[in-house]
Amino acid sequence: MKALTWHGKRDVRVEDVPDPTIKEPDDAVIRVTSSGICGSDLHLYEVLGPFMSEGDVLGHEPIGIVEETGPDVKHVKPGDRVVIPFNISCGRCHMCEKQLYAQCETTQVRESNMGAALFGYTRLYGQVPGGQAEYLRVPQAHFGPIKVPEGPPDERFVFLSDVLPTAWQAVQWAEVPEGGSVTVLGLGPIGQMAARIARHLGHRVIGVDLVPERLEMARRHGIEVIDADAADDVPDAVRQITGGRGTDSVIDAVGMEAHGSPGAKLAQTLTGLLPGNSAAPLMQRMGVDRLAAFLTAIEVVRRGGTISLSGVYGGMTDPLPMLQMFDKGITLRMGQAHVKRWIDDIMPLVAGDGDPLGVMDLTTHRVPLEKAPQAYEMFQKKQDGAIKVLLQPGT
Repeated sequence: MKALTWHGKRDVRVEDVPDPTIKEPDDAVIRVTSSGICGSDLHLYEVLGPFMSEGDVLGHEPIGIVEETGPDVKHVKPGDRVVIPFNISCGRCHMCEKQLYAQCETTQVRESNMGAALFGYTRLYGQVPGGQAEYLRVPQAHFGPIKVPEGPPDERFVFLSDVLPTAWQAVQWAEVPEGGSVTVLGLGPIGQMAARIARHLGHRVIGVDLVPERLEMARRHGIEVIDADAADDVPDAVRQITGGRGTDSVIDAVGMEAHGSPGAKLAQTLTGLLPGNSAAPLMQRMGVDRLAAFLTAIEVVRRGGTISLSGVYGGMTDPLPMLQMFDKGITLRMGQAHVKRWIDDIMPLVAGDGDPLGVMDLTTHRVPLEKAPQAYEMFQKKQDGAIKVLLQPGT
């Protein structure tokens, strides 16, 4: 089959790889019809290379058709249309019983001291082949796959794999009080959906970004926006429109590659130049992030407020302004999304009448799998108004 494989920094290629097969009784194999390029895929493309191996298959946002199932898979069958959550969980261990599916004890990658295995996401998370491919083997398929209706286009449901539950959890973790306010830093796919979900739930939402197309998309959905390029001081701009306090909550949907962190950017670049067997241990012990967005969140949130981190961070020695955080009484919540925990809340909004979250107004580019390398470059460089890219095998 054809699949997108990693070969180095900014070097991804569509190649022939072996077709996936059933290996365990709870496996399934799906034929992928669409698979998103996620902002966190760009971390693999740019800074997390030390944790990759040449030939790794990328991608963790697939929708497709079940081709084959193992004997323990009962809730889906060949021919069913399914979305695959990006984290692989069993549904029955101690953590899964607590709905902490991203910490599943069955698939935890203990040799890396990490949580549940993820599709297409480094040795740290199990090195499981991903879904930017024609076919995908799905472990723990007795629990993971989400069956969705036939008929509507893939965009209606594909975001259940990651974008929507990650955004939903970001809003839930932000603990916005009734009638309260939230600033969303970063209006990429997660930020767009977090802003729309928060507004749908009745909160005042202020979105911050510096990309004109992202700001315009947020405006289309009724979000107040601040252009970070035009504002002299983003925290001050937020305080000016919130009675001098800041918002009750902040969602950081940017993560480790934020603009405005030149020292950390240099450290990431230099580490990335080391051989993989040298760089990976160094990053695990001494890695630093570009913390501009998180530091902005600390400034923006009101005293006693909550910061919700949904952007990916990977540092181990990041300096944080603990005095300021303590003095302001900030609550901080974060982590990988527990995808299946939120599906019952989200499904009526994507499968019912209308489109209250605007899922049909998120994808900006639909690209054949064969053109995935060009799509990665376009998305990474924010060219041609790219906000969300779907790869579509067989088109």
